[in-house]
Amino acid sequence: MVANSMTKIEATEVAAPPAWALMERNLIALMEESGRLFARQYFERGGGTLLAEDVDDLYEQVYNFGLFYAIGAADDLLDLHFRNWNAVTRISDDRINHRTRYNDHKKVFRPSIHNEFWNLEQAMEWHHLGEGNMAFYDFGVADPTVSENMRRARSFAAMFIGEDPQAPNWDPEYRILRSPFHSSQGPKLHADAEYANTMLLAGRGLGGQANYYGVRASLYPIVKNLETRWFENPARRKQIVDLFDRLVLQCDTPNSLAATALVTNAYLYTGDDKYKQWVLDYTEAWMERTEKNGGICPDNVDAKGVIGGGREGVWWGGQYGWNHYQGYNIMYHGINIAVECAQLLTGDSGYLDFLRSQIKLQIDNGRKREDGQFLVPVRYGPDGWDWNPAPGLHVSDGIEMRGYWLEPTPLRGQDIMHLYHASMARKDYELITLVRDGDVERDWNDVGTALGEKNWGNTEFARFQYYDGKNPGWPEQILQAEYQQALETYEAMRADERSPIEIIATNRLPSQPVLTKGLTQVTLGAPQSVYNGGLLRATVRYFDADRLRPGLPLDVAALVDELGPDVVGIQLVNTSRHETRRLIIQAGAFGEHRFTQLKYRVAGRDGEVAATVEGKYFSVELPPSTAIRIEAGLDRFCNTPSYAFPWHGDGIPVPFPS
Repeated sequence: MVANSMTKIEATEVAAPPAWALMERNLIALMEESGRLFARQYFERGGGTLLAEDVDDLYEQVYNFGLFYAIGAADDLLDLHFRNWNAVTRISDDRINHRTRYNDHKKVFRPSIHNEFWNLEQAMEWHHLGEGNMAFYDFGVADPTVSENMRRARSFAAMFIGEDPQAPNWDPEYRILRSPFHSSQGPKLHADAEYANTMLLAGRGLGGQANYYGVRASLYPIVKNLETRWFENPARRKQIVDLFDRLVLQCDTPNSLAATALVTNAYLYTGDDKYKQWVLDYTEAWMERTEKNGGICPDNVDAKGVIGGGREGVWWGGQYGWNHYQGYNIMYHGINIAVECAQLLTGDSGYLDFLRSQIKLQIDNGRKREDGQFLVPVRYGPDGWDWNPAPGLHVSDGIEMRGYWLEPTPLRGQDIMHLYHASMARKDYELITLVRDGDVERDWNDVGTALGEKNWGNTEFARFQYYDGKNPGWPEQILQAEYQQALETYEAMRADERSPIEIIATNRLPSQPVLTKGLTQVTLGAPQSVYNGGLLRATVRYFDADRLRPGLPLDVAALVDELGPDVVGIQLVNTSRHETRRLIIQAGAFGEHRFTQLKYRVAGRDGEVAATVEGKYFSVELPPSTAIRIEAGLDRFCNTPSYAFPWHGDGIPVPFPS
């Protein structure tokens, strides 16, 4: 039960609910209904969707239902998430093919799971492993007492820290993950010509159809200009495949730093220091390589951890590295996730220097366009930073080839905003304002209309403006934009009259029915988690004190209206005219912060009332139609993080601990 010693305060001001509060509750209600409709129309009774996709995309279909529940959605949304995740894992098991093809659409169902994780045949890099695992991480946020999920957390972590002999992904001597592609059966170390061509020449298969991801790896400088039909000559075919194995597959890349979240996830369940130590060892290994490389994070080290090993010391050209059109973006996912995990586990914000240094690297190599717009390059190649415009689609030797390098671009919002959220440091605030001052083509107050769930940082600019005092209408704007997008999906589902067989034949489902980007920003005071595998970021979290479950109580809306290095401002509104609601507020996503003092107003009194907390929780009682604003002092990253809820006591009460 909840400790009686917890500081308790009560709202006393009766007030009409503000527009953001009503919009927030309406948005939650709409998406609850939309999530249920999605399951009714597009799930089999067993829980799997009717879609044929790569397994990470199958997990993504309802990846955030658990987070939605943890913010305050109804219980059955979490049940739907559990049902779908278990079904995807079960039907994707490689011992039997549960599904057959109904047409020739590009995406097909593949048995991709072995021991409940990706198998070797479908081994993935952490850009996609991270996407798929987002659905799993938030189970700990939603309900950490599920025995099988704690067991899985240990099992999955064992595959990456060297404990599982069937999955020798980790080399402790050189502190590397032995390939960019990992599985429950170990690293992918060898490829065939089809696979190598897909990665090297942007061709989907040997037929050469253009590939969405473009050129994903390079053999430079051993092969400076790879011919398009290299695979037609048997001797050349063997040479290139052997080089690909050695220079691309049998290497480590910073993209794999996203594995730190999988291992941190096991720590949050168990508190076992071996997981913490691995996260720090692996993160620090890449920090040391970056320092050794003159401050630029290399995108490849060989099987002995040597930068540019086998490439004559060339530090770029690895899988999803600096030479890929999204290289710095994808690399930053891994770096961002790793430093956040290291800071969370240690309380040491010095780890953020790793991410900060790479962002500054982009800025330092930026340029101003004639109209004053500040741009950063997106690639690095033989001639240094690449400022070439995108050449578009062209045909070479009868094969469609797409130039996937892009024009220089304004700096993305995700990484720089995550850095500032983690540090709350003046120097990172000034880094953002430097970028803002050079951004003449983008309206930083505009939340946009195409929000989506994948995070390109498109909504982070308007959020920053709100906390910087320049965009007071942001809470309503982001919630309204999210409502509009959710409503369009809901109406599309209502109008969808296809039979299950027709859905399978077309292999198309509506976009995600549940959106949590805006809700995370508004209620939790944080950027959305790094989409490709990051753990939840939250300045505060909420628990229903009466129902003893995570999330906002029924009828209650929350807004984090102030963020600072040692303070958080929280508005709470009870929209019910009849029921009293009680909630517990936690400092941080995992109790990693500590509240110090609370300030709030009491009806009929002049000035503010103060209350001392000195703990990671306090509770609030909200009588009908009341609202309260609380200014809470905050010590950041001073507690041991855990998935444990306020009433769990000394440990998470798992019925069948592994």
